[in-house]
Amino acid sequence: MQPHDTTPLPSHALSLRRYGASRGSHVHEHFQVLVGLDGMLELEVEGRGRRVGAGEGWVVTPGERHDFESRTGSRCLVLDTTQDLWAQCAGRTPMAPQLLSLARYLALCVTQASPPVAALHHAPALLLEAWGPQVPNGRRRAIDWRALAAWAQARWHQPLSVADLAAVACLSPSQFAQRCRDEQGMGAMQWLRSQRLLQARQLRMGGMSVAETARRTG
Repeated sequence: MQPHDTTPLPSHALSLRRYGASRGSHVHEHFQVLVGLDGMLELEVEGRGRRVGAGEGWVVTPGERHDFESRTGSRCLVLDTTQDLWAQCAGRTPMAPQLLSLARYLALCVTQASPPVAALHHAPALLLEAWGPQVPNGRRRAIDWRALAAWAQARWHQPLSVADLAAVACLSPSQFAQRCRDEQGMGAMQWLRSQRLLQARQLRMGGMSVAETARRTG
C-alpha cells in the first residue's frame, strides 16, 4: 500500500497516461479527473468498482483511496486539479456526447513538443462543462467580482474573452456567462467593457491624457 500523496500541485495539470497492471492503492489531496480514450480501465475507489471506457469519465475526490488496473491496456486523459468546483461532479458520469472528441484533441495537445497554450489553458473549464449542469444555486461557489475586475485591468493589453474570465472564476464559459447575467445584470462581454470604461474614467479624472488612457485600457 502506497503512502498518502502530499506532493504540492499547481491549480491544474493535464496529462496522457497509460494503464496496465495494478500498482497498488494510493490517496492524494487533489481531484483526479479521468476520461477514457481507448481500452477499459478498472477503477476501484474506497472498495467500490467502476469501469471507464472510451468516452466515459470519473472524478476521484481528495482523500479517496483508489487503485487502477487494465488487463489489456488503456489510455486516459487525466486532469489533476485543486479546483473545488469538481466536487459537484463526484459520483456521476459526464453528460456531453462530444467528450471523447474533446479528450482526444486535448491528449494530442499535451503530447506535442510545443503544446497549444490556449487549448491547455481552457481545458479544465471545457472538461467541467462536459460533466453537465452544476449544482443548485444555493451551493454555488461565489465569484469575487472585485478580484476578477482587478485581474482583467492588469491585462487590458490582451484580447480577453469570456473563456478567459470563466477560467479565472473556475467555471465553464456558459456557466460564467449565466452567472454574469444573474449577478451583474449584463452579458459577460458587456461587463468586461464596463470595467474598461470605469477605469478609463478614473484615469481621466486623475488628469491622464486621452492617448495614455486609451493605451492603458486597451
